[in-house]
Parts: sequence; structure tokens; C-alpha cells
Amino acid sequence: MRQEADQDTDQDTTGRDAAGQDTAGEAGPDATGAGPEPGTERLERAVRAAEDALIEFEIAVETFRVEVENFSRLHHQRLGPMYARLDELDAQIAEAVAAHSGDPDDARRAAQARAAVMPMPGVEELFHGWIDSTGLSPEAQAMLNEQPVKPPSRVRPDEETRKAYRELVRKAHPDLAADDAERKRREDFMVRVNHAYARGDAGMLRDLAEEWRTGPAARGPEPELSHGEVLYARLEWLADRKEQLVAVARKLEDSAIGAMLRMAPDDPDRLLEEIGEKLLTDVSERERRLAELTAAG
Repeated sequence: MRQEADQDTDQDTTGRDAAGQDTAGEAGPDATGAGPEPGTERLERAVRAAEDALIEFEIAVETFRVEVENFSRLHHQRLGPMYARLDELDAQIAEAVAAHSGDPDDARRAAQARAAVMPMPGVEELFHGWIDSTGLSPEAQAMLNEQPVKPPSRVRPDEETRKAYRELVRKAHPDLAADDAERKRREDFMVRVNHAYARGDAGMLRDLAEEWRTGPAARGPEPELSHGEVLYARLEWLADRKEQLVAVARKLEDSAIGAMLRMAPDDPDRLLEEIGEKLLTDVSERERRLAELTAAG
């Protein structure tokens, strides 16, 4: 999977940006104001490094997920009519061949080709474009709320949008939360951030960054364990979370769309154009073949 995180590594590795509202509480002084326990400095650095690495990995996974879903949606919207045209032409060609030959096998193949033109839609097809991995797609939500529908214009958002997204995720990511209430607040906020990124809306991302900057500061929980115990528990949680992300990334990469995107990691929008050009060529060839059969009949 293309590592989007490699493009921008200017985050503060010694602590969280003040605009992030929270230094995560896990690796700093405890709530009593006392300094860290003796001998935990190296463990604190390990926790910070693991947090930074995990967030960069989550950014890479989420940006790839957005590209997979945008590619799927645009592939359906832009190329669906050409696939339908090819199916119709294949059916007409098979019917013309059957009519000319009178062969029962040709007639059977023609019937199968005609049946493929208007198949009974499955559940996934009925809801295609309405549901993505986060639930209702932005287009579906807009239609249900009687708002203008704005499908994505590109598979991969532009560099300005990607940079704004990465910076905001580093500040507001739920994995930086110190307690369950703060995690819930960050998760709800990140849903909005991810939707804005999926639409390629740099203006909305700027508004969200300002909202986060001026929002309430997070508070860490009262420590119940020693500082060292908290750090060890944090490292274990980070390791478990990474394993979950690895599974998500593998599933995305193994999907049909993920495999297609790996063929064009630098410009997935161009890949969509190349597929469209190939389909146009196929349509022209089928139309020429059908014309020949019609003239011969």
C-alpha cells in the first residue's frame, strides 16, 4: 500500500503540538505535578515514538481506504454506462449469430447473453454508492437531507487537502485520548474530518482545524497505576491497535479495487481514464462486428 505518511514527517516528536489540545497524558508528569518516575524516560520516548508511528500508519490506511472507495464510486458512475453498452452489444451480436446459423447452441448462448444485460440486482448492487465503510456515503446523506449531491471529483484529493488532513489527524486522533470520554469526542470529530477528506474539501478541513484549535482542552484521568505501569499498558494497547490496522490494510489491498490501485500508485485518476479509453475501444469493436453481421444477414 502506498505510504502517504512518507510525504510529510514534520510532526513534533518530543511532544504534542499545543494546537492538539493534549499531550496525551500518558508520558508526561502525573496529575500531582511530580516529575516522571526514575528510569521511565526511555519508556516515555518509546511510547511517544510508538504513538507517532501508529498515527502515521493510520493516516496511510485511511487515505488508502478513501482512494479505494472513491475509485469504486467513480468507476461505477463514469464507466457503468459503458459496461452496460458492452453487455447490450454482446447480446445483439450473439442474437445475430444465432439468427444466421440456426444452431441451438448459438441460440442458447444468445439467450444467456441477453439475460446478462438486465440481471436481477443483488443487495450490494441495490445499495451501490449509498453505503461505504463508514455507513451512509456523503451522497446518500445529502440526498436524505435534501441537500445537493456532491460526488468526489477525483480518486485522490489534491496535495493541499492531503496535507491539511494529515496535520489535523495528528492533532485530533482518538489514539491520543487519555480517557473514554475524550476518545468519544475525538472519534466523533474524526468522522467529520474523514468525510471532508473523502470529498476533497480543503476549505472544510481548514474550518475543522480552527474548530479543534479553539475547542475545549482535554483532561487526563487521575492516575490509578504507577507511571511505569501506565506506560507499559499504553505500549501494549498501541501494539494491539497496530495489529488491527494491519488486518484492515491487508483487506483493502486484497480487494479488487485495491489490486487495481496498486497498478497505478502514483496517479489512480489516470488509471480510471485508461480503463475508460479501453472500454470505448471495446464498444467501437463490438459496434463494427454487429454492423458486419447485420449487413451479412
